[in-house]
Amino acid sequence: MLIGIDVGGTNTDAVLMDGSTLLGQAKCPTSPEVTSGILSALEELVGQQPAGRQIDGVMLGTTHFINALLERRDLCSTAVLRLCLPATQILPPLVDWPPALRDAVGGLTFMVPGGHEFDGREISPLGEEDIRKAAREMHSKGVQSVAVCGVFSPVNPEHEEEAGRIIRQEAPDLRVTLSHQNARVGLLERENAAVLNGSLLRVAERTIQGIRQALTSLGISAPLYLSQNDGTLMNTDFASRYPVLAIASGPTNSMRGAAFLSGVEDAIVVDIGGSSTDVGALVRGFPREASVAVDIAGVRTNFRMPDVLSIALGGGSVLEGDLPRVTGTSVGYRLTEEALVFGGSTLTASDVAVAGGLAELGDPGLVKHLDPSLVEASLSHLREQVETAVDRVKISAAPTPVVLVGGGNLLVGDSLEGASQVIRPEHADVANAIGAAIAQVSGQVERVYSPERIGREEALSEARNEAVARAVAAGADPATVELLEIDEVPLTYLPSSATLVRVKVAGKLAHA
Repeated sequence: MLIGIDVGGTNTDAVLMDGSTLLGQAKCPTSPEVTSGILSALEELVGQQPAGRQIDGVMLGTTHFINALLERRDLCSTAVLRLCLPATQILPPLVDWPPALRDAVGGLTFMVPGGHEFDGREISPLGEEDIRKAAREMHSKGVQSVAVCGVFSPVNPEHEEEAGRIIRQEAPDLRVTLSHQNARVGLLERENAAVLNGSLLRVAERTIQGIRQALTSLGISAPLYLSQNDGTLMNTDFASRYPVLAIASGPTNSMRGAAFLSGVEDAIVVDIGGSSTDVGALVRGFPREASVAVDIAGVRTNFRMPDVLSIALGGGSVLEGDLPRVTGTSVGYRLTEEALVFGGSTLTASDVAVAGGLAELGDPGLVKHLDPSLVEASLSHLREQVETAVDRVKISAAPTPVVLVGGGNLLVGDSLEGASQVIRPEHADVANAIGAAIAQVSGQVERVYSPERIGREEALSEARNEAVARAVAAGADPATVELLEIDEVPLTYLPSSATLVRVKVAGKLAHA
């Protein structure tokens, strides 16, 4: 049996799964510090556990990491070491960061000789003595983490790996993140991703420790896994090193759960929660990944992220005006205190859904006074918001299946403009937790190869082997790892026949 948990802005959902069978579920308000809400959901779920059965694994999708960045809370003081000179000096590290976040991570940066050209040739020999000097300065200034980024390190990671070794010699207590291990080609975005990862390492350690303690207190000794941004899992050892890969796990859990519950592998998924709605595309059962830089807490990054559009619309969304419209604010986890149907004084999207007969929540008698024409106008407004978001995510004008999930999925009816069919699967309200419970483990590699340095078949084999190794390191059973996709993109803007190769594989959990 497996437990899947997903922490949302309003509710924390948990499910108990036996293979493809849902044995139990729980939905609790998300607590301000997150962890106690998880514990409450687990306590409720454990009470539904069949006698004599053991839990084999716990899969968690959490907002701990994105919250830490948005709130600039508990971040490691993180220095940046760029291996680049004499190149790239015009745009120094952290050049495009919001000042408040830059200050929160310390803002200490270094540029030293090193790095490679697109074909793997050295820009200049690695500045070993400069790195030692920088490491000693980091240590003296109380830096806790360092992000190492070499020019074109995804092509040739040797300088990053050597720099990491030198830093560990000079300052063994420093947490080290190497940029080629968690992001793609693209210097500034990859460097930014490494810095974000470095700043989150302490949060990851404390989060994992806190969840493990919660599991132990409930008598659960099963291994813990965290959901990744691509809808797959990673074990806690891997997650403690690469927490940045779990920042957007919520939407991807919902999309994987939507595919599992609906049986549809190619569709648009609309996940309506308490505070927001996430809309994304399923491609062969997995979330479509963003192909461009993604903004995280005001910072441009290029690690793998789902191509998801988020809008301020949820069950707790506040409605105002003569023709009530969404304001962009939400009562969130206070829905059961502030919404009209629960005896509160705030008009929310849930209230008009109940008044319009779409949902059954609280006391319907408390919204009987709402003008039917205003209710209809409000529901039409909510539906149009969703339809517009679906159109923005679609890649063609053709009607496409739309799968509705999330606790707020009843805010819209059974038809949407531009949808070939609207699917509202059973257990849609906990699709996010189900997505976490049934997820596989993946490995992904992106590399630039030059025919002058390595042959095509050798390059593809090398990339695939590395992707498999990453999946196994994250917790996959080597015997079950399969190739999901492989892309080859000629880089015509470079003065050679260089090609970008991207490989993704996935397999079942090693314990399953």
